[in-house]
Amino acid sequence: MADRKDMPHVVIVGGGFGGLNAAMSLAGAPVRVTLVDRTNHHLFQPLLYQVATAGLSPADIAVPIRSVFSRQRNVRVLLAEANGVDLPGKRLLLDKGELRYDYLVLAVGATHNFFGHDEWGTHALGLKTLDEALRIRERMLLAFEGAERTTDPEARKRLLTFVVIGGGPTGVEMAGAFSELATHVLSKDFRAIDPSQARVVLVEAGPRILAAFPEDLGKRAEAQLASLGVTVEKGRPVARIDDDGIAFGDGERIDAATVVWAAGVRGTKLSRALGVELDRGGRVKVSSDCSLPDHPEVFAIGDMAACRDKHGVDVPGLCPAAIQQGKYVARTIRAEVRGKPREPFVYLDKGTMATVGRKRAIAMMGKLELAGFLAWLAWMAVHVFFLIGFKNRFLVMFNWIWQYFTWKRGARLITTHTGVEPQLLLAAAPDGPVPSLRAADAASKPASTR
Repeated sequence: MADRKDMPHVVIVGGGFGGLNAAMSLAGAPVRVTLVDRTNHHLFQPLLYQVATAGLSPADIAVPIRSVFSRQRNVRVLLAEANGVDLPGKRLLLDKGELRYDYLVLAVGATHNFFGHDEWGTHALGLKTLDEALRIRERMLLAFEGAERTTDPEARKRLLTFVVIGGGPTGVEMAGAFSELATHVLSKDFRAIDPSQARVVLVEAGPRILAAFPEDLGKRAEAQLASLGVTVEKGRPVARIDDDGIAFGDGERIDAATVVWAAGVRGTKLSRALGVELDRGGRVKVSSDCSLPDHPEVFAIGDMAACRDKHGVDVPGLCPAAIQQGKYVARTIRAEVRGKPREPFVYLDKGTMATVGRKRAIAMMGKLELAGFLAWLAWMAVHVFFLIGFKNRFLVMFNWIWQYFTWKRGARLITTHTGVEPQLLLAAAPDGPVPSLRAADAASKPASTR
């Protein structure tokens, strides 16, 4: 690339939706592009919960970043972590070394927000990376294995209780997937326990779930969750999370071996290291052209940015918004290289969707509101469309069709026990034959609500 050394250098940090689309949209532009990411893959985060609940394998929703740009000659990919930015010196500081830039595009996403209780992160499992998804999958599957092994009713009850904290789209999707897994997928796989008796609880601190949707759609989603047997606790902020479960402010406890945190996000440490103004969620406040005030050559996009567009619309932290911002920044850089002025960013709201489970979803597209089967079909079509690569689209669609007709999930693999409580498998290990819950406890067991 010696012939490109005199071209403007565009450094992009983050291979998510925003960063990836910014780099792809600079194909053929008279610039050098360096894409920096601490992982080697682009992750389709909207389907990460399906990896966590054994519906999809990691490779179904991830693609190597280098393969995406193998034919785009003006892009170089670096596996590295960005630790800071020297804004006056126009230098990106890496874990080893640095990069000088003419334009910098920051698209590093967000991290978990425990609202001042960071210690909860040692007990509640977050869902932002493949590692975290696999850890949830492992914890969930080991909980069923531990319940099959124990003869202690209280231990079994705790192992078969799953708590999801946060009533946004991720929390709703996780709760629905947990319930379907227990009720249908695992229902015939065990002998001492009845997986369909697992308890799934969705906890929301606010007065209703899916607050970003119209109230009537939120109520329909709640009804869909109820039809799956999910218990929804609204208006009940969590006061404590420990190894044994959660506690509410009134002292009531829910003992659970698996607690998933989906209650909020905040800016990453890189956002804080910039030394610029942040909003209450730790996101970088940017101008209407997605640039940092006083540093027009530095852009922040996606979940890490608090952006208000040309028409005063607050840009949401959604996949379509990050894609639009990535493409917009690329157009802006192209225009400036040609000596043309900038135009402010305009966000096009293409709608919002959330799936609850099989044939259950809600969707809001402009004035059109959908719920149920049609919303579920629309949700599937949109998510397959946004996946990167034909292979991933084919694999995901094939898996969904297979699961629809068979109720089978082939990604139910326990590969390691790293980070998982030993008692999940070792609690009250029986000395003799395990009594069958289906036979021995049928009389005392409450009827299934599913």
